[in-house]
Amino acid sequence: MRHGSALRLLSGTAFVLLLGLGALPALAEDTQPKTAETESFDPESVTSFSGALLAAGNADTDKDYKTAAQLYKKALAIEPGHIEIRERLMFTLLMSGAFEEGAKLAEELKDDKAFERVTTVVRATDAIRRKDYASADAILKYNGPNDLDRLMNSLLSAWAQVGAGKGAEAVSQIEKLKGPDWYALFRNYHGGALAIVAGDPVKARKFLSAAVTDREGAGTAPDTFMRAVMALARLEAASGNKQKALDSISAGETVTPNYAPLKALRASIEKDEPQIQQVTDPTEGASAVLFSIGGALNRPGAEDVVSLYMQIASALDPKSADTLILLGGIADELERPKEAIEFYRKVPENSPMRRISELQLGLALAQTGEVDEARKHLKSLIDADPTDLRSYLSYGSVLSDAKDYAEMAANYDRAAEVIGNSAKPQNWSIFFQRGIAYERLKQWDKAEPNFLKALELNPDQPQVLNYLGYSWVDMNKNLDKGLEMIRKAVELRPDDGYIVDSLGWAYYRLGRFDAAVEELERATSLRAGDSTINDHLGDAYWRVGRKLEAGFQWKNALELKPEAAEIPKIEEKIKNGLPDLTPEEVAQAEKAKTAFEAEKAKAAAEESAVEQDTYTVQPGDTLWKIAVKVFGDGNRFVDLIKANPALQKYPNRLEPGQVLVVPSAEPEQP
Repeated sequence: MRHGSALRLLSGTAFVLLLGLGALPALAEDTQPKTAETESFDPESVTSFSGALLAAGNADTDKDYKTAAQLYKKALAIEPGHIEIRERLMFTLLMSGAFEEGAKLAEELKDDKAFERVTTVVRATDAIRRKDYASADAILKYNGPNDLDRLMNSLLSAWAQVGAGKGAEAVSQIEKLKGPDWYALFRNYHGGALAIVAGDPVKARKFLSAAVTDREGAGTAPDTFMRAVMALARLEAASGNKQKALDSISAGETVTPNYAPLKALRASIEKDEPQIQQVTDPTEGASAVLFSIGGALNRPGAEDVVSLYMQIASALDPKSADTLILLGGIADELERPKEAIEFYRKVPENSPMRRISELQLGLALAQTGEVDEARKHLKSLIDADPTDLRSYLSYGSVLSDAKDYAEMAANYDRAAEVIGNSAKPQNWSIFFQRGIAYERLKQWDKAEPNFLKALELNPDQPQVLNYLGYSWVDMNKNLDKGLEMIRKAVELRPDDGYIVDSLGWAYYRLGRFDAAVEELERATSLRAGDSTINDHLGDAYWRVGRKLEAGFQWKNALELKPEAAEIPKIEEKIKNGLPDLTPEEVAQAEKAKTAFEAEKAKAAAEESAVEQDTYTVQPGDTLWKIAVKVFGDGNRFVDLIKANPALQKYPNRLEPGQVLVVPSAEPEQP
């Protein structure tokens, strides 16, 4: 299936784009489902305890934490003393940004073991915010077994010591901090940041230099890595070491090219402008601890814990642009665009990240239904800087959702003019989206060259392989090449239901109905509730004689609200089924079935004959660490990703016991 989804510049897995080469091991993930933004609700309309509690629970589940907090307060006002309600009130206050109120409740609930982890962090950070450093240090004493808690408490404690004037002791505490290998980047960044605040540039340089050369850490916590790069660059610039400052920025650019804050910092240093560190006091340092750990945990399913840490971080350092944008990205992921807009609008005007917040704001406006306002907003950003290709992608996404394909094509025509003859691999998406616009306008002569250009720039891009391959098969042209491209897309994205559907439909169009059923059944399990996939499966079932199941799938497709043009077609199939195949089509189907059975037998024989080297993931493993173990070279994590298609989409999702294919000991030659 060709699927055009709304573009998002930020993902839920760290706002530094296209990173995530490793993961913090052995950290639990929340698995709460996404929830859409609810209609406005007046808490004052609730007058009973049961009504308030029920409404609060609903708002809490919908992640409308501000409303939930109001309702929990009302429930407690009617019947005080409910410990569970006070726990949820504290949580919803913190999650809605009401830090001071949440901190007061955290103090009252400090002996509640169920919430001890949260109350400890909140009480300690509140004490640091109030400059009560002795109390913060006492609260943070920890002798438990949890690696994450020990790291969090130790870093916050060190910042409390800096606030108390014990900078040397704080640096020594960081130097002595022991833990798993993934501690390294956090220890080195925060050691460097607090050494700067404590007035020890020698120790700061040592810590930060170690952080900037930690490529495994860059994969585990890209946000923290970039903060370390910029902290070292500012330190060197302030010390008069301009070239060393620029070298630090270059190290960051090798990991994340075109990162706006780095580009702005480079320009500033080249102009010899004064440099101010992002972290200048213990409160901002404590905020940085919450940001670092929350950013590393940020992945689908962990939104609650990440939001909690980021809300605390933002309360401590309200001007932190990267914290605000990450909070906005999480709200986007949870389909709460109005909340996302609030965060994006708080990004300071003078921040290098202001433009990306404006782009995200435009996308969020469209999600609230303010499409005209979104178009106007994004168009103004293009006019302000016609060279920023991100603007065209954002504007094009809104146009695609609005099905304004003529304007979408014109938008990407302008972007292509900006690129000119100097297209780079990262520009593939401009040509891909341009191709989609012309394909939707039924101008295939203009669409096809753009898909081919996108593939020229990024030959292994699964979306492009799928879209072009599907289009060819659907038009009954270049069938073998199209099928080959879709198969490759499935290898790269084996868990993408849309791409698997494309493969199933390609088999169907080629008369390989048994193979079609196999792939389309998998597609429906991967992408439940999609009308087109169910419709395709119904067709395939009919052709293999499973007519009752075909009717069931068509009825499902109809209930799933297909496009208007498809409704009468599906209704006709429910009533009369599919027309009989012609004698030529029957012969083709029989031939295809024989070929399919032969292919399956051959594949089974080859699988049993070939023994592949494998590696079983252990607790604490990252792709970098595995590459070091099996190849002796951490940089070969890329070979592991290529050999294991399931890692293509989420390379930072490793589970103990997971079996990875280990490719040849020799790296692939370019």
